Amino acid sequence: MTIGIPRALIYWKRAYFWETFFEGLGLEVLLSPLTNKEIVEMGVKAADPETCFSNKVFWGHLLWLDGKCDLIFVPRLKAVAEASLHLPPHPASQGSVTEERLEYCPKFFGLPDLAKILVKTSILTETFDERKEKFERTLGKLGKKLRKNKEKVKEAEKVAFLKEKELKEKEEKEFFKKVKSEKKKIVLVSHPYNLYDEYVNLRMKEKLEKLGTEPIFISEVPIRVNPRVDPRQSAGAQAKLGRVVGGLSSTIKFHWEFGKEIMEKIEEILNYKIDGVIQISSFACGCDAVLKEFVEKIFKENKIPFLYLIIDEHTGEAGFQTRLEAFMDTI
Repeated sequence: MTIGIPRALIYWKRAYFWETFFEGLGLEVLLSPLTNKEIVEMGVKAADPETCFSNKVFWGHLLWLDGKCDLIFVPRLKAVAEASLHLPPHPASQGSVTEERLEYCPKFFGLPDLAKILVKTSILTETFDERKEKFERTLGKLGKKLRKNKEKVKEAEKVAFLKEKELKEKEEKEFFKKVKSEKKKIVLVSHPYNLYDEYVNLRMKEKLEKLGTEPIFISEVPIRVNPRVDPRQSAGAQAKLGRVVGGLSSTIKFHWEFGKEIMEKIEEILNYKIDGVIQISSFACGCDAVLKEFVEKIFKENKIPFLYLIIDEHTGEAGFQTRLEAFMDTI
């Protein structure tokens, strides 16, 4: 049996995890190719014009897989526990029975339902909602749908988590090499599906490297044990600590998982010397429209040059190149 996985949007939330998991179950995995012009055009034609650019790209990948495999995997992502973001627990919450749950973008909720309408190939899905059950338990349900026994699922799950851990450790080593570089260090802030898809971001990393900089993806930044705002402290102490670390994520409750994750990583990157920040956002991303204000505020308060770029299917490379060069001249 062959299972197709669209290499876009939700795939990049846990890159390489899903294919490792399904291969461990004995399935043949077919990944859609890297994003290209044909895929984007298919997605744009199929998508609602008001949806964000990243969603349009996803639909293109889904359509490319249609008819080429037995099943297409499209999970329904609803809520995630803070621990699943690979963040250290808050000191005040250790031993607590409850754990903060953060929602994914609402556009993720309906992906399986829309996919069933759009393609003829059967859609394999399961709802990952950590407000109701652990991620591992939902993986078990997924394995049951594929008629795999519990032992097989547990083994595949173990291998997939180990693969993910290895990749994170490798990424962490690369990060520390980058922050020690003598080149100008530019932090790229965005979602993984914008950062790692070179067609979507118009080869932003390559462009910055040609300008003599060291680009660092915000998703690469490892979370270290830093002083956090403790809710038991006085308001004055909280405010003081918030100013030290940039600390909006410590004083503001974020509803969206990406908001919490990005703000935590921004707090961490402020512990290193960086020369500039570029935030990349998909056109029509409503959540980013709110998050951008917090991101910009933190870096401006720390006197770090900031550039905001919006991408869509009409974005041209020439305009991007000019803005990047002007930004570097400013730095």
